Amino acid sequence: MPSQSTSVFPETGNRSSLLARQIEGRESWLWGFAVTVTVALTAGIVFLTFFDDHAAATAAGARYWSDLRDWVRGLAALVLLFDIYTVFQHFQLRQIRKKLAERDELFQLITENAADMIAVIDAEGRRLYNSPAYEKILGYTAEELNSGSSVDQIHPSDRERVLEAATKARATQRGQRLEYRMRHKDGSWRILESTASPIQKPAGNDRLVIVNRDITERKRAVELLEHSALFDGLTDLPNRALFSDRLQHALMRARRHSDYKFAVLFVDVDEFKVVNDSLGHSAGDELLMQVAKRLVANFRDTDMLARSGISDSQTGKDGVARFGGDEFTVLLEDVFNPSDAIRVAQRIQARLALPFHIQGKEIVISTSVGVTSSNSSYTGAEELLRDAEIAMYRAKRAGKARCEVFDPAMHASAVQRLTLESDLRHGLEAGELVVHYQPIVSLASGKIVGFEALSRWQHQNRLVPPAEFIPIADETGLILPLNRAVALAACKQLQNWQSEFKCDPPLTMSVNISPKQFAQAELPKEIASILNQANIAPTSLTLEIMETVAMGDADRTLSLLCELKALGVRLSLDDFGTGYSSLSRLPRFPIDYLKIDRAFICEMKADNESHEIVRLITKLAHSLGLKVVAEGTETEAQISDLRQLDCDMAQGYLYSRPVSSEAASDLLARSCEKAFSMSS
Repeated sequence: MPSQSTSVFPETGNRSSLLARQIEGRESWLWGFAVTVTVALTAGIVFLTFFDDHAAATAAGARYWSDLRDWVRGLAALVLLFDIYTVFQHFQLRQIRKKLAERDELFQLITENAADMIAVIDAEGRRLYNSPAYEKILGYTAEELNSGSSVDQIHPSDRERVLEAATKARATQRGQRLEYRMRHKDGSWRILESTASPIQKPAGNDRLVIVNRDITERKRAVELLEHSALFDGLTDLPNRALFSDRLQHALMRARRHSDYKFAVLFVDVDEFKVVNDSLGHSAGDELLMQVAKRLVANFRDTDMLARSGISDSQTGKDGVARFGGDEFTVLLEDVFNPSDAIRVAQRIQARLALPFHIQGKEIVISTSVGVTSSNSSYTGAEELLRDAEIAMYRAKRAGKARCEVFDPAMHASAVQRLTLESDLRHGLEAGELVVHYQPIVSLASGKIVGFEALSRWQHQNRLVPPAEFIPIADETGLILPLNRAVALAACKQLQNWQSEFKCDPPLTMSVNISPKQFAQAELPKEIASILNQANIAPTSLTLEIMETVAMGDADRTLSLLCELKALGVRLSLDDFGTGYSSLSRLPRFPIDYLKIDRAFICEMKADNESHEIVRLITKLAHSLGLKVVAEGTETEAQISDLRQLDCDMAQGYLYSRPVSSEAASDLLARSCEKAFSMSS
């Protein structure tokens, strides 16, 4: 930036020059006056001497000598005054010289101790003065600097700009501020902010005062800030902002050139939360860094990689970025066929499926990948990223470790899903969620011994299937208030049924505990509060916990199950046989029931292996003192087989679909009547 030459150093020099000229003027005037007075005195004496003889012969001789004495006295007085004035002028000159010496000493003190580097150069570029700061900052002594030109240490790329600025300063008599690089004695380059100000001198004496300030650290700090704004701090990959900018440029290029095609990959690490929860966030961060390295290594050396100071000329056609969390994005250019993008995605999945070594442990992960290709319908980078993310979530819902290519139907489905989520939130507030009940029947007596409470959504004159809204509720966290409301309503309904129907043993109610509920430490308190509000015996409530959830963290599961068991409730392991149960853990858990998954019950007649699994589960449960409930019973043949295997209870469409509380009351009444008639 241009700057007027009003620095302290040039002004001080001008003042010193002015004082010096004042001294010279006073001395010249004083010596001229002294010469004049001396000549006059000499002339007077000569004149008196010349007329001396004639004056004695005249009658007025006496008077002449009297006048002569007066003249001599006058001359003596004049000489005395001259001497006094000369002494006064000499005193004034000494004062001025003293001020000059003090000012010079002050100037020297300032320049010698200034943090900035100050130099004076002549028209040929020779250094006339260098402040000691040069040695402190750049390592050069005054002798080393004076041995060459003032531009020797300037970076070759910056020399022309520096010389132009010096020429302009001399021509305009105004300084100019600029930045350039100067070599340190150790060979490194320092960035200087410099101002060149001309010294006001007679023509032909074009000296410049150069004031240099070292701004290297400041520039580095600015570069770090700029880097952090565009690059991820953990992986050093481009972040979302930079990737979106590159993607927008790719879209603009695609509009200009119809033959240019590209694709976007959205990569997400499956079950990354498990790593954070089990090994800690430091292990999770290390895993993400290693994932980033493998992604980078998966592409050519010309790929757009995240390195400090990367320029457009260094970036390649393909780009990897960390989008956020455990999500990464990839820009593939010159991709004309979606199958090419799929092959790249599969290559990424294969490479990331290899074991990672984190904190002495071997970790194996899978990834879900969404793919979208460029087309004329896209107007912005966010639209492309949105569709790639939609495809990624479709891959997750399809079973994870998959690759899905976006199609317009996915977007419509995502919009519908978003609408459904919004409606579900309003439905919870409006009381649209209702509870349906499916009876659980004793195979020994044929009586209804309990019900399983299941949530249903009555929305806009239709009953929304659980498969539509339960996954959304689980993903958004709405499952927590939903299941609490279901459990409270079911327990209150049980209290009514127990008052109306005197069953022996008392009727029970089973409610499902979602994975998110089971992960909450306050679950026992919530259950205790529900029991208190519904005013039912704890033994009448059965909590159903999925096998896969219960077996995830054995120590925590055992602790939480013991807390729940201390309330007096009963515990059931749901969908048993479909997870990854460790039989060594099973005896440690304080559970009461095993629920055999419907997949085995349905295949009992047609598949001997399923029949054998049901038999073994039943035998295992009885050996541990547990009761067995068979889910999904639909035929009398299945019931007959289950009775032969000594299964305790069953539920399924054979007995009833999940029904409203009114219909369930009718089922319960008929069951009690049947039991009464059989006993009588």
